[in-house]
Formats: sequence, structure tokens, C-alpha cells
Amino acid sequence: MTDTMTVLVTGASGLVGAEVTARLTAAGHTVLALLHHNGDLVRNNGRKVTPGPGAVIRITGDINRPGLGLASGDRHIVATADRIVHCAAVTDFGLPEERYESINVTGAGHVLDLALAGRIPLVHVSTAYVCGERDGTAREDELDVGQRPGNGYEKSKLTAETLVRKAAAEGLPVTVVRPSIITGAARTGRVRDFKTIYPVLKILTRGLVRTVPGHYDAVLDLAPVDRVADLVTEAATRSEDAEGRTLHAVGHELTLRDFSDILAEYPSFHVPRFVPPSAFSASALPDRERPYYDRIICLYDTYFRRRIHFDDTQAAAFSGPRAPTGGRPYLRRLLDHCLRAGYLGASPRKPTSARTDGRTP
Repeated sequence: MTDTMTVLVTGASGLVGAEVTARLTAAGHTVLALLHHNGDLVRNNGRKVTPGPGAVIRITGDINRPGLGLASGDRHIVATADRIVHCAAVTDFGLPEERYESINVTGAGHVLDLALAGRIPLVHVSTAYVCGERDGTAREDELDVGQRPGNGYEKSKLTAETLVRKAAAEGLPVTVVRPSIITGAARTGRVRDFKTIYPVLKILTRGLVRTVPGHYDAVLDLAPVDRVADLVTEAATRSEDAEGRTLHAVGHELTLRDFSDILAEYPSFHVPRFVPPSAFSASALPDRERPYYDRIICLYDTYFRRRIHFDDTQAAAFSGPRAPTGGRPYLRRLLDHCLRAGYLGASPRKPTSARTDGRTP
């Protein structure tokens, strides 16, 4: 247990940021919650973050601006920070390149300027998908190995991590945490915001796009939000142990075959057909499917062709190995929560006896 400290958390109202804030205050620390707009901090379970025994101090700022756009009084408060946890980022796909550049790259640069000025240890939240479009094993100590980013978001996070490594070379104590695809809580499947892979699930399970380019042995890595928040928090509170490390906050690997098999257990779900990308033509889709492919699916289809495994040796050495739970039961929990919440309808799935892997949820 570390002594109590003051931690600046950017993006404190985001899914990961709110969970990190809750964990830090529960341990007695003071969080300086940097918010673009002053509002409630809501946890993944839908409840407001309630400080105690620590405290939350809300600060209005903008990472796009030098000095984070802080008022003079807030600058003095931020100067008291013992740690910075940089969670703020735009994570939606398909946005203009300048949007990613201004927030994910320039914003990270402004946070680094602040950290360097005070030599404040930094935990930078990146993404495991800086690995780009490639197959095989992505290691934690790798960054730019000549890979091609899968989209503008990945490109911006790769560039931001390059800035972070440069700051580390200049003597800044830095830890990088790279989540994979952030999804619902490990035990319940609950998620506050239906983002990342969830819009794809909605399109596919409704049969709005029935044929998708992808390989059945491609791998999706789904990271429970609580696993990610735990690792980020631990990196902040054990900064001396974490310094210089890059930690993969990864979770459950599922092939597209796993994905298809689980969807088939739910009577109300359509199961998409994955075809080799070389044989796929978007122009051949029916007219009713093409708009959904163009607006949603095409933004994510690089994830359906990567046969990638994220090595998490450093994360396991730092925080302990992940619990050996299977990807298929976890996907069921995610889908069941979506049904309970009405996001994917409300039809029950087939009984346990219909499952193909013999496991229980």
C-alpha cells in the first residue's frame, strides 16, 4: 500500500477513467479529475463515483490546448499532482484524421509537457492495437516495427506512444498500459457504454449485414473494463515498480469461429458468414446491407482478418497472471447483458445443452 497521493486523471469521465478514479479514491488518494465539461463521474455499473476515503476535485480543462487550457487557479492545483494518468482520447472509428491528431497526438503532447515540467510520473493509456495489421505475436516491448495501422485511431495512438517513449528517453518516469478491445465487466458482462465492438454486434446479430470479410481463425481479444482499470490503477500506485514498462491489458481471445458458434446459441440472432477478404466485394452486397457495411462494419473489418496474439509477460510479472477463464463463457456474459439491457433485443438463448463447447457460463 502506497502513501496517499494526488493523481491527475485526464478523461476522468470516460469508461476507464471513471473506474480508475473510483479505485484511487477508494484507496484514500485524491484525484484531480480533468473534465472537458464539468459533470458527473459515472462508473461502469451506472452509479456515480462517490469519493471516500479519498477525494475528487473536478477541474475543467482541454488537452487540445497548451497547459491543458487550465485557469490560473487550477494550474496551481495541478502542480501538486504526484502522478498523472492519461486516459483522455477519442476512440471512435471513422473520424477525420485531424480529429485524431488534435486529441490523441497533440493532446498527449500537452500532457507530456506538463509531466516533463514537473517530472511527474506518467501512466499513458494506449491500445494493444498499435501492433497494426499483422499476424503472429505482438510483444509489449515492440512499438514501431514497420506495421501498417488498421485505421486512423491506431495510427494516432502509435504516434502518441512514440512521443511518450521520447519523453521517457529524456528521463520522464513513464508506464504505458495497452488495453485490447475494452468490453464489459469480467463477472457480469455489464458495460456502461455500448461502444467498441458493440455496434458491430448489433448490426451482425440483426442480420443487417450478412456477409463479412474475415478469417475464421482471426482473433479478437476482449478486455474486461475492470481488468483494464485495475492494471492502470496499479501502475499509478506502484509507479516505481511500473516505471519503464509497457503492459498489455488484454483479456479473452476468441477466434471468429468461437464468435460464430456462440452467436448460433441465441435463437434471435443472425449468424454472419465470414468469407476470405480476397473473395469479398462490398459492391456485391444487397442494397439494404450496403449502408450498414459502409457506416459501421467496414470501420472494424481489419479486426476480422488479424491472427494476432498479445504477449502479456510484463503485465503478468508486474500484476500477476490473469485468471484462466475462457473466452466463450465471457462472450456469453457480454451477450446476456446486452439482452437484459435491451441493446440486442430481449429473446432468451438456447438452453445450456445446446452449447457446442461443453462449458458452463
